[in-house]
Amino acid sequence: MPILTGGQIIVDRLIAEGVPIMAGIPGHGIIAAMDAARLRASEISIIQVRHEQSAVHLADGYYRVAGKPIAVFTSIGPGALNTAVGLGSAYVDSIPVLVMSGEAHTYMAGRGVLQEIERQRPADLPTAMEPLTKKVYRPKSPTEVYDAMQDAFRVMREGRPGPVFISLPMDVQAEAADVPEARSVYTIAPRHATADAAAVSAAAELLRTAKRPVIVAGGGVTLSNAEPELRALAEQLGAAVVTTLQGKGCFPEDHPLYGWHLGTKGTSVGNALTTTADVILAVGTRVTDQVASSYRRGATFNIPPTRLVQIDLDPAEIGKNLPVEIGIHADAATALRAIGSALASAGHRAEYESSAYFNEIASLRAAWLKETAPLRESDASPSTVPRFFSELRAVLDRDAVVVTSSGHAQACVLEFPFYEPRTNLTAGGFSTMGWSYPAALGAKLAAPARQVVAVVGDGDFLMTMQEMATAMQYGIAAVVVVLNNHGWYSIRDLQKAEFGEDLDFAVEFDDSTTPDFTAVAKAFGLRAERVDAPDAIGPAVRRALDAGGPALVEVMVARNYPDSGSTVAGWWDVPIPEYLEDRRAAYEKARAEEEPPPARR
Repeated sequence: MPILTGGQIIVDRLIAEGVPIMAGIPGHGIIAAMDAARLRASEISIIQVRHEQSAVHLADGYYRVAGKPIAVFTSIGPGALNTAVGLGSAYVDSIPVLVMSGEAHTYMAGRGVLQEIERQRPADLPTAMEPLTKKVYRPKSPTEVYDAMQDAFRVMREGRPGPVFISLPMDVQAEAADVPEARSVYTIAPRHATADAAAVSAAAELLRTAKRPVIVAGGGVTLSNAEPELRALAEQLGAAVVTTLQGKGCFPEDHPLYGWHLGTKGTSVGNALTTTADVILAVGTRVTDQVASSYRRGATFNIPPTRLVQIDLDPAEIGKNLPVEIGIHADAATALRAIGSALASAGHRAEYESSAYFNEIASLRAAWLKETAPLRESDASPSTVPRFFSELRAVLDRDAVVVTSSGHAQACVLEFPFYEPRTNLTAGGFSTMGWSYPAALGAKLAAPARQVVAVVGDGDFLMTMQEMATAMQYGIAAVVVVLNNHGWYSIRDLQKAEFGEDLDFAVEFDDSTTPDFTAVAKAFGLRAERVDAPDAIGPAVRRALDAGGPALVEVMVARNYPDSGSTVAGWWDVPIPEYLEDRRAAYEKARAEEEPPPARR
């Protein structure tokens, strides 16, 4: 067996598992492991980001496109804590990311060495990461490092995926031990490979007899690479397909069975289809408040009388938020394929294109497009955000990757059609600001030949814009489009919508202190330009894409409410202060229509 230091064991495992990149910021706490990476620099690359949070977001974006994890490294203390936001985002969205942090020497732990958290317990920082990860590791010897690294690659990809955190004492990185040669522990992800036959049979029979079937597709479809099975089953049933924010892109959005989105930031077509469905098949979605319009009856769901079949890899999610008639604990692809086989065995295939239901889907789609046309087709200058997305779609390839984080950029991307899997990258359940740009850098590293565009608000971009330096250092040719409205306008618009149109507070930036993003980008070395007229957007984005390097387009967008946002179809439980008496009364009436959670099974 080879004699390797803890640092060499780490690098050996990363290379054995096919990890091409380590991203992070070096420090004294991780220096021995980084020297081990130096010894094998021809086999694994280093990306130096400018903030540790960005390293996790970069790894997150890389995985969503490539389907395989990369590693994040950081020093002890504040560097490690800076990864917490990225870990939270990856954990909520079920994205495998490996974060490795330096830690106090085993023989110094508890003495308050530089950057150690130790007042309650020695070397205690990993405790802060426990709610944000699938597992935290605290190895105390090189052999324990070997075991932790091997287990980490299993844990973060088996079952419901997610991030892991490994705390590496400085002395352990430098000490050596006899360990086996690292061999990949992962060829095909250990997932729940079978679905209960009785549940599959019952689900197939329920769907076979449905008159108004709807499939609600979430991010689990993409994580399972189940897009072919989803499309095959939808066409077999003649079912409408409605997606969550994370599921967007798992079904071609120019398909006539596509019913767009549901929920709080959903569409009139999506919510109409789900509220009138007789059977809903929910696959790979947690059915959160955003998906279910805060569970207000009739806003997105009517269960019962609608009957719900739920497929999920995590059994804890089945029936957690809505009452389920049939639950199937399985990988999305496995379960969808099994249901399709059961239907085929029964000789079932809908001739949906001649049905009244199919015509209704088409009618609802057309009505929604008409409803949203005023903002999408507006000639106002500065541009509306929906018009921007319309112009963007016109210049992008069909398989272009578009990355969004939070705010109006994310809300309005729901109107942007995606056609291919893994082209919609967005910070879902954590709705993390600052996620988009570093995630786009990761996406471009994963798919260098494809167009990658990050769409961010100005507030969002200010949180991680320093990664323009990373883009320039490594020649990462992602394009960032900054939708500049000089403030936190999604929150301002929420204030106006819920508290009154004459109200807003602490949400607008002073125009004189809002940076000139174009000038800042040029200072970093990017190609950059600013536009505001809608017909100038497409040519500017095209020039950025054609530049062949990092580029920025600053688009000044509408600030006047309600034209500053997009068309809203769902409902969200935003508590109204009691001193706003009339609005509070309306809120309480709506809240009274919320369904309580199902009883725990």
